[in-house]
Amino acid sequence: MQMQKEVHLTGKDLTAMVQLRPQDVARYAIVPGPRDRLEVLMKKLENPVRNFSFMEYTMYTGSYQGVKVTAMNGGRFSTDTSITAEVMCNAGIEHIIRIGTCGALDEHMKVGDLVVVDRSIRGDGVTPYYVGHDFKTAADKGIADTLYTVAQEMGAAVHRGCVWTTDALLRETRQIVEAKRKEGAVAVDMVSSALLTIAQLHQKKAAAILAVSDNVITGEMGFMNPLYYMAETRLIEIALAVVMKLEGGIT
Repeated sequence: MQMQKEVHLTGKDLTAMVQLRPQDVARYAIVPGPRDRLEVLMKKLENPVRNFSFMEYTMYTGSYQGVKVTAMNGGRFSTDTSITAEVMCNAGIEHIIRIGTCGALDEHMKVGDLVVVDRSIRGDGVTPYYVGHDFKTAADKGIADTLYTVAQEMGAAVHRGCVWTTDALLRETRQIVEAKRKEGAVAVDMVSSALLTIAQLHQKKAAAILAVSDNVITGEMGFMNPLYYMAETRLIEIALAVVMKLEGGIT
């Protein structure tokens, strides 16, 4: 007996499974990785309603200064990010802003700096099931430009460029890192390529802004550095300000 369905479980199927409808969500979603960062974001929203909770992921929709906003912990890795990205896209969310972390691949970047993703080098294990080698994974330029401008206006040390996404956190070797730097990568994360690729395929606008947690080139580890935690908080402020600009017709 052959498999009866072309795809066992699709993003549309999963969205229906969690009983999520387009009228339940906002045009805008702000997507941190872990639940604790989502909880900080939730304190900024008015009258949040839980849309669903499934496995480790929870989605809420509330408002910020009168604008409807959806928030969800989108996952820390490409595998879980692909699932949450499919749900958001199939639910009809039009603008997705990822707020996450990255390792710097430039010795001049400091812990607590921010990086706006323009495009992604796909080193994850998910996207080869979606697209071919020649597919160009990129952020929505309008949202990325707005993220960069707002971060500058807020006084952040912000960079932008290509980010390499990898699944192999403990195999960021000198040989591989230098090869990715030659391809143009300025930072490395574990999420962006999956989110941006899936959003592109669904014709949704998505972008990401990341806080530098460590520097792969210098060896600096900043996971306990107060500047890193301050940057994570600033990401939320920037993302909310960007939503307001998008709602105002900037992009």
